Amino acid sequence: MISWNPCRAISPCVLGLVLIPLWTAMPALAEEPKAGKVALLSGGPIAFGPEGILFVGDPKGAKIYALATGDTQSTSAGPLSAEGIDAKLASVLGVKPAEIVINDLAVNPASKRIYLAVSRGKGPDAIPLLFVLGENGDLKEVSLESALHTSIELGNPVAAGNKRMEAITSLKYAKGKVFVAGLSNEEFASTLRSIPYPFSGKVASSGIQIYHGAHGKFETASPVRTFTPLDVNGKEEILAAYTCTPLVRIPVSQLTDGAKVKGTTVAELGNRNRPLDMVTYTKGNKPYALMANSARGVMKVALEDIEKVDAIVERVGDKAGLSYESIADLKGVEHLDKMGETHAVLLIRTPKGVQIQTIVLP
Repeated sequence: MISWNPCRAISPCVLGLVLIPLWTAMPALAEEPKAGKVALLSGGPIAFGPEGILFVGDPKGAKIYALATGDTQSTSAGPLSAEGIDAKLASVLGVKPAEIVINDLAVNPASKRIYLAVSRGKGPDAIPLLFVLGENGDLKEVSLESALHTSIELGNPVAAGNKRMEAITSLKYAKGKVFVAGLSNEEFASTLRSIPYPFSGKVASSGIQIYHGAHGKFETASPVRTFTPLDVNGKEEILAAYTCTPLVRIPVSQLTDGAKVKGTTVAELGNRNRPLDMVTYTKGNKPYALMANSARGVMKVALEDIEKVDAIVERVGDKAGLSYESIADLKGVEHLDKMGETHAVLLIRTPKGVQIQTIVLP
């Protein structure tokens, strides 16, 4: 069971804390987690699996942790709006808001609580931490000193240096597997790993090649920036987004160890842009992807008949392939995740600081 860190003095007046009882019931797992220190070397992406299992990526350590939070009791969480998240974190950690980096956000589908992967400071000496936001906007640190967890190492990560934090760029759980995107030291540096959970020590590592229409060439060295699992006519796929901004279909069935997989580019969504986070959902019986971007706002991409879209295999202009609309009233979105089937939680950077907001999926 993950417990709250008792060593930090947190002012209820600053954070508006509401006490949440410690979770005691643990999920039944095929692989029993053991209590011990989770020695994160860096803060990377996070994602939830079944029964409150939180997967945490550590790019510097080239490792994935599975934390058994025990957070399986559903809350009555409704629409949430919490402001000044960066200032609250800075107050807890004794630094200025500018020294806080929020690496990712994930919603626990079992409890609807919102978890944050945070770094105190920037650069190689940044300290990775986890926090959870309660239904009333209370903010608490998750202690990693004696957490129930399992872990698995990623073989052949990109070498230490400027690109090491890209050893893990995105991760998601789907249908018994953890999928991990990032860079490796393999011939095709862009890598997708498929890891069965509970962890058995097996990691299928596949090199990924895509055609980048804006660049007019095939590429194997650019990492997936964000992705989401996708069902296409009953077949499992990965919908992956890259910098500048190709959107690519990758069949899960081809992600075998040592494979070199050619993705199908189905959209070019504009250059000079970095995709930040993405979810898929259904609205009016039609499938969509909602994607946050660094320079092009939030896009709602139509996925209906995605299997019929011609692959992009020649140089194109700024945009091609799947159609999308920009959601004009969503600005400054850096991270997002689904809360149920009808809502999304957004982490938004505003001139007044960082806020978390629940919206109806557009």
